[in-house]
Amino acid sequence: MTCSCGSQRLALLMLLPALAVCAAFVQWEQLEAVERREMLASWSVDPAAFVGADNEQAADTTAEATNMQSTKKPNKFSNRGFDVTPLARAQVGTLAAGLTDEQRRVTQGSGTERPFCGNLLDNHKDGTYVCVVCGLPLFSSSEKFTSGTGWPSFFQKFDPDHVAEIRDDSHGMVRTEINCARCEAHLGHVFEDGPAPTGLRFCVNSASLEFKDEGTDLQAGVKGPHATAPSSDPAPATTPAVATAAAVETAYFAGGCFWGVEHSFSLAPGVVEATSGYMNGSTRDPTYKDVCSHTSGHAEAVRVRFDPSKISYKQLLDGFFELHDPTQLDRQGPDVGDQYRSAVFTVNDAQAKEAADFVSTLKSTGRFRKEIVTVIEPAAEFYPAEDYHQDYVEKTGRACHLGNPWWLKKSAAGAH
Repeated sequence: MTCSCGSQRLALLMLLPALAVCAAFVQWEQLEAVERREMLASWSVDPAAFVGADNEQAADTTAEATNMQSTKKPNKFSNRGFDVTPLARAQVGTLAAGLTDEQRRVTQGSGTERPFCGNLLDNHKDGTYVCVVCGLPLFSSSEKFTSGTGWPSFFQKFDPDHVAEIRDDSHGMVRTEINCARCEAHLGHVFEDGPAPTGLRFCVNSASLEFKDEGTDLQAGVKGPHATAPSSDPAPATTPAVATAAAVETAYFAGGCFWGVEHSFSLAPGVVEATSGYMNGSTRDPTYKDVCSHTSGHAEAVRVRFDPSKISYKQLLDGFFELHDPTQLDRQGPDVGDQYRSAVFTVNDAQAKEAADFVSTLKSTGRFRKEIVTVIEPAAEFYPAEDYHQDYVEKTGRACHLGNPWWLKKSAAGAH
């Protein structure tokens, strides 16, 4: 009997190139149309030959690739009024020269810092995170959340035009890399496992960021050559957007378990964001366990960011005193402890006076039969609660036994 192993091996070797071509063709066909266009725009060779197209198809494909390259250029000015014109490599090099070795490794070499080692991971101050290279604002503290991954995480960009997204095929996986749109500094990656409302998690290296306290002039902090949007140029049209962002104000309320308080305020017209957290205690970076132990002195509070052109601080006060019982000392119903105290934490003298006047009026009207024990005091640092506390009522459907503020009463009346 003649052994055919040798001929079989020869036949298999001859088939391998054909199999490789078939596999590549199948892989190409499986790509989405958008992915194909993105790949075409980045190739320097004629991709039509890869799929066996004729000359006419090749010409159409090349035109499509050229058109894609022209449309991928960013706008000169973002919606928030910042110049996002890409910097030249020489300009980036000059700015990067002033960074630390770790900052250069991450931002210029697409490096990744060790988890739980970044200096901004546990930063809970109010403000904005800007690019460490060029100073372009990238993320807001109001969009930061605790993901438990070991890197600062955000569910939304400061402005869509400020953070560029690029397909990353390194390390044997397909991910979406995020870079500064102005200087191309590597920031990290974005994943689809974040919280509502976006469902995204922008996972960012601390070494790529610099934190600016609330109230800082962000335009003045942008480094390198940049222009001011001319009033004659209709493209920027950013003045209303900047004014709206600047007009958002912050208020803090504590009225028992923060789950229900947060949920109620999130439904109010003009409220941009409601966040559960801890404040006005005696320790730093408290956890839920710390607060429940009655040793940290923090209250379960809610940070309310609102547009004063749509809802006033007085209207927020009115709703707050409707949704909880301000006559209960260190408790709300079955929840007992100092963390459940009734409090209004004010951010300035105007809020302090308005809150005091409001409580004084309530007492004079006899609206409550018992004494109002709500404390009014300046707001200390606010620490956002753990992620599972955020949007708790919406996530679980478990409602707290609270009263209905005026906006919910109005909504219910309108439904009938």
